[in-house]
Amino acid sequence: MAVNGEALNNSSRFEHQLEPILELLRRQKLVENLAQRQAQSRAELLETLVHRQHEVELRRKLKILNAADAAYLLDMLTLDQRWLVWSMLEEHVAAEAMLEMSEAVLTSIVEETDSNRLLKLLIHLDADELSEIAEFLPADVLASAKAQLEAAEQQWLEASLSYPEDSVGSLMSRDSFLVSPNQSLDEVIAAFRAMEEVPEQMDKLFVVQKPRHLVGVLPLTALLRHPGDERVNKVMQPNPVTFSADEDAEDAAHAFERYDLISAPVVDENRRVIGRLTVETMMDYLREHHEGAALAKEGLSARTDLFGPVMSGARARWLWLCINLATAFLATRFIALFEQTIISLVALATLMPIVASVGGNTGNQTIALFVRGLAMDHINRDNLRFLVMKELLISVINGALWGCLLGGVAFLLYGNPGISVVMAVATLLNLIIAAAAGIFTPLALAKSGRDPAMGASVVLTFVTDSMGFFIFLGLATWWLI
Repeated sequence: MAVNGEALNNSSRFEHQLEPILELLRRQKLVENLAQRQAQSRAELLETLVHRQHEVELRRKLKILNAADAAYLLDMLTLDQRWLVWSMLEEHVAAEAMLEMSEAVLTSIVEETDSNRLLKLLIHLDADELSEIAEFLPADVLASAKAQLEAAEQQWLEASLSYPEDSVGSLMSRDSFLVSPNQSLDEVIAAFRAMEEVPEQMDKLFVVQKPRHLVGVLPLTALLRHPGDERVNKVMQPNPVTFSADEDAEDAAHAFERYDLISAPVVDENRRVIGRLTVETMMDYLREHHEGAALAKEGLSARTDLFGPVMSGARARWLWLCINLATAFLATRFIALFEQTIISLVALATLMPIVASVGGNTGNQTIALFVRGLAMDHINRDNLRFLVMKELLISVINGALWGCLLGGVAFLLYGNPGISVVMAVATLLNLIIAAAAGIFTPLALAKSGRDPAMGASVVLTFVTDSMGFFIFLGLATWWLI
């Protein structure tokens, strides 16, 4: 309860900070609209007096926002308001906000920001932070920003960028604190106190033997619980959870969740420490990955800007709209095969969409389960057969149950036992086919190296619609006509 209350208070404080800023932006927009309706001289006077007043007040309000709040604000503004706020943020806040904002907003910000200003902002970021947004930066700007780093940071940035995008190496940081197993705890505490800045999410120190060979970890709590003259090797934890730089980032993120890790060492093939992973980085990665998967399921990209230009938004949807229209057209061809059947029994035209709809619902549920299972790495060749049989059996049970129910409803509506039988059997068969499509579509996409959620719903809709129509009308033709 205390945590929820604190979260609520934090939310209230942020809303209290945000509302005056949004109100100023609304007033400024109103002034601009009024100015456009006035004579030119009157408009210039109005804009000069009122805008200057609003600008001063807006800058004052923006100064109290931290980087995370500024990024949140930019994510919710239309393009003209976003650009105005972005231009007024102080350099160090704007730089850190680039690390917090969504991919879509960061892309639009980088595209519209002058290279000179971008470079001034990037000076405030270290090598780890630059590596987080490097893919969004123009090559010349990134090269100039890298040239301003110290030699060791330049090497670290180059190494980080050399790893694949979704690997541990691309997400690790260089802020590891290394201690020797022969040091006393007092010596470790003295070295820890001498640090200029304590890295975030540091809950343990890495115990290494030269050269950087990991032999264990020393929890910070051990520094408080044991005598100062105790040696590190007496209180350290051997065999900690470690990760390799080439390891899949999603697997590492799930391991963080499974072992309740706050930080963990990254080691090379010789078990030498080369970096550190933190829970914040892993959770941010999972959140972005799942958001991207949810959008990909509907044929959209994570870089689709909610407040972006209309034409850009329209173009982003053309491919999947085209695919959807093509599959829908193919589905209607199955209906055309049975025109005479529909003419003979008009009731079929009102019932066949129900069969397709029920199949689509079942298939979407199966897809959701299998996409999640693949993402969590829960599905493998040992349990795949069991899962397939389970989902198919569920579809048989539900198909039989709801098929009988729909058949009964059809009989009550039309008084035709033949139609009710066709309705029940078609529902059963289409639910089985929908489950099969929900199973094998994400599996096939994953096998081909693609996102298992990408466009899966479009494929499913085509299968359930076309096969639903074909089975229902085919049975009706064979049984009733």
